[in-house]
Amino acid sequence: MAKEVRVRFAPSPTGALHIGGVRTALYNYLFAKHNNGKFLLRIEDTDQTRYVEGAEQYIIDSLKWLGLTPDEGVGFGGDLGSYRQSERKEIYKQYVDELLASGNAYYAFDTAEELDAARAKAEENKETFIYNWSTRGNLKNSLSLTEDETKALIENGTPYVIRFKIDDSRTVLLDDMIRGKITIDAATLDDKVLFKSDGMPTYHLANIVDDHLMGISHVIRGEEWLPSMALHELLYDAFGWEAPRFAHLPLILKPEGKGKLSKRDGDKHGFPVFPMEWKTEEGIAKGYKQEGYFPDAVLNMLALLGWNSGTDQEIFTMEELIQLFSLEKVSKSGARFSPEKATWFNHQYLQQKSVEELLPSFEEVLKENGIEPNPVLDAKVVELLKERANFVKDIFEQGQFFYIAPSTYDEKAAKKAWKDDSKEILGKFVEVLNSSEFTSEILHDAMAEFVTAQEIGFGKIGMPLRLSLVGALQGPDVPVIMAILGKEETIARINKAIEVLG
Repeated sequence: MAKEVRVRFAPSPTGALHIGGVRTALYNYLFAKHNNGKFLLRIEDTDQTRYVEGAEQYIIDSLKWLGLTPDEGVGFGGDLGSYRQSERKEIYKQYVDELLASGNAYYAFDTAEELDAARAKAEENKETFIYNWSTRGNLKNSLSLTEDETKALIENGTPYVIRFKIDDSRTVLLDDMIRGKITIDAATLDDKVLFKSDGMPTYHLANIVDDHLMGISHVIRGEEWLPSMALHELLYDAFGWEAPRFAHLPLILKPEGKGKLSKRDGDKHGFPVFPMEWKTEEGIAKGYKQEGYFPDAVLNMLALLGWNSGTDQEIFTMEELIQLFSLEKVSKSGARFSPEKATWFNHQYLQQKSVEELLPSFEEVLKENGIEPNPVLDAKVVELLKERANFVKDIFEQGQFFYIAPSTYDEKAAKKAWKDDSKEILGKFVEVLNSSEFTSEILHDAMAEFVTAQEIGFGKIGMPLRLSLVGALQGPDVPVIMAILGKEETIARINKAIEVLG
């Protein structure tokens, strides 16, 4: 029987979740769902010096907003917890003791100063210092000391770390699901620290032990972990465990195409690199949620940053992504992030949504701007303006004149639209409006008849009328604006313009 597919997203709570991390979570989620498996959230907080208050909750909230709900994990329950590494300390001690007993690990007592001195000496000889088979015999560890010396140092409370003993005679054969077969000479690897003097494991040990105990079948993570793959395979061997399959995802690159996308790029170009806004003492970093992106548009955009369905299709439902996703179709090379493409995806999703679906978000924008929602008016405005909008907030920006009558008039527009006879023409047109019904069709005909009767060009009425209603020469068709505003408001605005512009 095939092993159940179990994957994990394992971020460290050191700050906001980068969209590169979100894409890792998404690919894990899609792979799990495609294979009827389980998606876990594990918080890797073994490095307590880098822990940031609020970051863990931020990760959970981000996944919930995006709809990437874990089947197990911190904040989501499950039978194999705790899913927070800092609460699993005792477990790791047991496994590091096992490695010490089997001769696969050893105590190292070198101080930071002694290691710095060894590095400096290597540099003098134009060499790179590596703590491994070539140097460990000359350093202060349980391999170079006698058993009694080692015991005495431990009993005296001398600080130590526990290092993994790499077998330098090995050739490590790796098989990455994205990058294919890789061969590593173990003699080039260093004896990584597995356990620190503060009683906490390092990432390498905790990661392997947790993945084994949580039954992880596939490890899908960023390419920055590719150099650790050989060490992790050797650790699985040392424990006598079957290793999961590995897949290392390509980087998300800067819009310029070179280098990894960073928060600095977002600050520089004015786009978010985090799913939700992140507040620090330095200020607030933008988030996709607060900037008005739909979560499904963000996921669709991220899915295509490194994965390709093999077709020209660009808009996918989550069901389609789950059905089509495979690691074999993930690219080896980095994917360039495009802020314009992110906006394009949001535009596509906005167009697909009905007025009813958009109304709650639109009315939130109205409240933020101090405007009391009016469902009948709001629905008309959304329906009229959604086609040009990329974000729900754009609908308000383009249509705020429906809610706020102009108190001033665009100077350039006034020069162009308001002529000496505008006051007289608009005055006559108000008389027409007083006796007119207020549907856009009837108002359109009324304007056409008025132009003919007065023997004037359409611009003579259309431009000053638009200026009166909007405060600028923009917006949809004038009869449509008048119909939505209604008779009373339309006439009031025309009279106000006559009074102000004379």
